[in-house]
Amino acid sequence: MADFHQNGTLTTLHNLSRLSVEELENELVSFSSERPMGLILPSLFSELETEALPQIVEQLQHVPYLEEIVIGLDQADQSQYEYALNFFSGLKQNFRVMWHDGPALRAIDEELASKGLAPSQPGKGRNVWYCMGYLLATGKSEAVALHDCDIKTYKRDLLARLIYPVANPGFSYSFCKGYYARIADGKLNGRVSRLLVSPLLHALRIVLGDLDYLRYMDSFRYPLAGEFSFRRDVLYDLRIPSDWGLEIGVLSEMYRNYSKNRICQVDIADVYDHKHQDLSAADSARGLSKMSIDITKAFIRKLATQGEIFDTEKFRTLKATYYRTALNYVEAYGNDARINQLSFDIHQEEQAVELFAENIMTAGNIFLERPMETPFIPSWNRVRSAVPDILERIAQAVEEDTLKYGR
Repeated sequence: MADFHQNGTLTTLHNLSRLSVEELENELVSFSSERPMGLILPSLFSELETEALPQIVEQLQHVPYLEEIVIGLDQADQSQYEYALNFFSGLKQNFRVMWHDGPALRAIDEELASKGLAPSQPGKGRNVWYCMGYLLATGKSEAVALHDCDIKTYKRDLLARLIYPVANPGFSYSFCKGYYARIADGKLNGRVSRLLVSPLLHALRIVLGDLDYLRYMDSFRYPLAGEFSFRRDVLYDLRIPSDWGLEIGVLSEMYRNYSKNRICQVDIADVYDHKHQDLSAADSARGLSKMSIDITKAFIRKLATQGEIFDTEKFRTLKATYYRTALNYVEAYGNDARINQLSFDIHQEEQAVELFAENIMTAGNIFLERPMETPFIPSWNRVRSAVPDILERIAQAVEEDTLKYGR
């Protein structure tokens, strides 16, 4: 029996009737005259050489409703940028590849950095931020979706379901988060969401009280999903982290800027798999270890802005509460895996919990030691105030790169 419950503080849109992708796309085509649609694809050059991205591009070739596709390309030299232009040339939609490491966009980044307005570190947050700026500059898309480029199980109905809630003129949603079950190859995935985020939110509600923000965050089925969609006007005042806290930061910003009836989540896939990160227990600057620290810092920072006071003793209490709660989650997921005949390694699960517990303390210490840290990339409203023509210059740089290096 399909899940149909509405049991959080925001609307959940389920996949109850299994409409064909063609039916969804026909509706989206009819919406496109009133709400033109765009897509952001943040990508490393190395992802062009995987099996996932060629499959994604092949699927996108059959999408009839998109006005534009913006590909943010990181870690690419000139020959790789030229390769990327050819790689994406099979797309039937208007598309642009933003060469973030090219001289034109680097010059803009350096100018913004001199004014304290550029992203402080490379990564997905920086990539997405510049792509959002370009979409604001073109002004073509009213509804925009974003998803990663490492999805191994990609089908175009994922995109159709993801963008539908913000593209339908009859809906009032400004933001939509995708969700799905993290199951692939006969096992449960999504360790950071299952073993850090969910039990950490539970522990925070015990330690700090049943805060509205924590109830809101706990309502998301898969808060770390890299897939979301939004109306264009959301982008002007959005401040996003440049680290692994991006997904949590975006949800927190939507909580700050919009009422919950403007936010929803949608079931976008029955099966989902992507590139997996190593646990990296021996190196807190890599893999899931760094991710867990950045995500925990994102929660702490948000709660501090709401007046919550943190000290070393509170972090110790939070760590202990989290640890016991997370072990209960391990038992629950183990039972879930067994009844579904999925493989489940209790030792590896508890190793992850132990690492995440230590990293809660690490994140807390970083927060206490660096009280003036400003992890957010400035909003585009602020950047435009300081450099009024910045969006037009970004668009011009992208066009010049395309003309100069395209074939």
